[in-house]
Amino acid sequence: MPELPEVETTRRGLEPLVRGATVSGVVVRNRSLRQPVPRELSRTLTGQRIDALERRGKYLLFRAEDGTLIVHLGMSGRLWVVTKDTAPAKHDHFDLALDNGNIVRYRDPRRFGLLLWQRGDPLTHKLLRDIGPEPFSDAFNAQQLYK
Repeated sequence: MPELPEVETTRRGLEPLVRGATVSGVVVRNRSLRQPVPRELSRTLTGQRIDALERRGKYLLFRAEDGTLIVHLGMSGRLWVVTKDTAPAKHDHFDLALDNGNIVRYRDPRRFGLLLWQRGDPLTHKLLRDIGPEPFSDAFNAQQLYK
């Protein structure tokens, strides 16, 4: 299972490739992940500019103009950038095509990951709102640990 350092490494690698790009297309090959991929995700995301790629816990937050794509890699998921000529493999469930030519592909053989859309503040989503403080934030201190 990707742990927090691997998720942060993924974020750092993808962030300069997606920030500022506009989603030109979305391909959902398999909606059956831990939670079903929303049916309207393709329509919702297409045309959105990705303003930032952040991490909260082990969730990746693709912050867009009208909301946030929340991604969890599950036990075996991974995100990476491919070219338009790269044929999808058996467990490639999702592509996020960007106007800069990059395609962010999600592969998850065990399908324990998730892709969700949240309008408004993503930190109010039920999966994110009760996560403890980030380990490198000011909120992560001795007093917080004691409490």
